[in-house]
Amino acid sequence: MKKRNKPVIPGFGLSMGITISILSLVVLIPLASLVIYTAKLSFKDFIETITRARVLASFYTSFVAAFAAAVINGIMGTILAWVLVKYEFPGKRLMDGMIELPFALPTAVAGIALTSLTSDTGLMGSFFAGFGIKIAYTRIGITVAMIFVGIPFVVRSVQPVLEKMDNSCSEAAGVLGAKKSTIFWKVIFPELKPAIFAGTGLAFGRCLGEYGSIVFIAGNKPYYTEITPLIIMSELQEFDYSSATAIALVMLAVSFFILFLNNVIQQRNARILKGGNA
Repeated sequence: MKKRNKPVIPGFGLSMGITISILSLVVLIPLASLVIYTAKLSFKDFIETITRARVLASFYTSFVAAFAAAVINGIMGTILAWVLVKYEFPGKRLMDGMIELPFALPTAVAGIALTSLTSDTGLMGSFFAGFGIKIAYTRIGITVAMIFVGIPFVVRSVQPVLEKMDNSCSEAAGVLGAKKSTIFWKVIFPELKPAIFAGTGLAFGRCLGEYGSIVFIAGNKPYYTEITPLIIMSELQEFDYSSATAIALVMLAVSFFILFLNNVIQQRNARILKGGNA
């Protein structure tokens, strides 16, 4: 009978107790409060609350804009990570540090800056206004704000994978005569795909719950640019906690489903890369 190796750091029971306590205080108890407040509504009232025309319009605006922003972040974030890893150029360190600015910058400040930039009199907005394209106070502006807050998730997910990637397979494919496009899609992309999915999923969840940077640029037009977090805030200001938590519970369920699906896809891709069964 083999002797079990003792862990380097003892005290599993104590460590697990602290972990569960922190997890409960930070995650489980706040989420449980959503269910408790929502339970004050009957099932009929719950359905009526989340299917109000204004709420459904806010769901549509939030989900469509978040999905569009996540897709754009997935593409542009991968390109940014590729440039930062594969090339050396002046200002590379500065660009690498700027990627994390959306994490450090207060969301309200970001929202005001983006609104000033994309309004009809702003630097970017005036340019597009000449082509009849309005950015601020439209769903395009909402998507732009979501791209701003979500792109670091993709870059920081893909960047470490690129740094640790073994180039021998792509070099061998090149020696055998494979085209650059073939090398990328058949050799490089399969290794990047789990990280891209992970970053895109995190960006989608972040965009879906974003409030501060969007509320200024959105214009908050009912049935058009009113996002779901703003509806929730409005319900809270009216002290209608049950309705607010009911709407928030829907957002939570969708976000959890997206992240769960993201983890399933990552595990499947990891098994494929290791040579296991799909």
